[in-house]
Amino acid sequence: MRDLGSSPLVLVARQELTLALRSRWTQTFAIAFALLALGVATSGYILSGGHGVQDFARTSASLVQLVVLIVPLAALVTGVLALAPERGTAELLVAQPISRRTILGGKLIGLFAALSGAQLIGFGIAGIAVFSTAGDEGEAGYALLVAVAIALTAVFLAIAAWLSAAAVGKKRTRALAFAILVWFATVILVDLVTLGIASMLPSALASRLLIVSVMVNPIGAARTGALLGIEGTGAFGAASLALLRFTSGAGGAAFLLVASLALWVALPLGAAMRRFARLDL
Repeated sequence: MRDLGSSPLVLVARQELTLALRSRWTQTFAIAFALLALGVATSGYILSGGHGVQDFARTSASLVQLVVLIVPLAALVTGVLALAPERGTAELLVAQPISRRTILGGKLIGLFAALSGAQLIGFGIAGIAVFSTAGDEGEAGYALLVAVAIALTAVFLAIAAWLSAAAVGKKRTRALAFAILVWFATVILVDLVTLGIASMLPSALASRLLIVSVMVNPIGAARTGALLGIEGTGAFGAASLALLRFTSGAGGAAFLLVASLALWVALPLGAAMRRFARLDL
């Protein structure tokens, strides 16, 4: 029986994980995310006139916006820089006696492990601070937020792979620029445009538009799912309320949101695999 640890996929993933852990980008992200998460955990009561560390429920709700802003950007930038190599490096890589799909899959697994580990460090530090002072109330919502952050990492690494699959040499800069545009569009632009159009439509049409915007935008799906899990059916926001009405409850909404995020991983990843397999160096 073949040793799993010596398979080409595992070897590529292990090499990429080592490179990612040595990268200053990954190290900076880990430190910044840990400091920001800890800062959010300790500053929430201060902003509301209190003092001390928030409990898990308040910390989770406060961290949602941080997660949907920082995690996609880190995944896109790190993914493009790692997956769109210089021409000489790319030629050497694809000349190896393994399939291109294995190469791309292994590199993505290594990057995913490195970025997920960096986030777990940040969440862990903040979680220890919260638990030691406020107890474990609301820890389920906190765990859900961690899962949402990991899911967003997978989604935007898949998108980065699609952007980078044919970006070799000078095209690397263009792929990075497109990655920034994708981040801006999904995090900011889609919500602004959707709310602007919805405000001019009748109530029924506006609700449908808000539901569609949540389902087609991975940031909207992740944010809505996180708030729904943390705050229950009291999750705020017009899009959340419209989705809950459409699905007649939290269970149906959760299913649709998970399906949306899964498709956002599968479709860009499949497209990236095809583009990379056809790349002519």
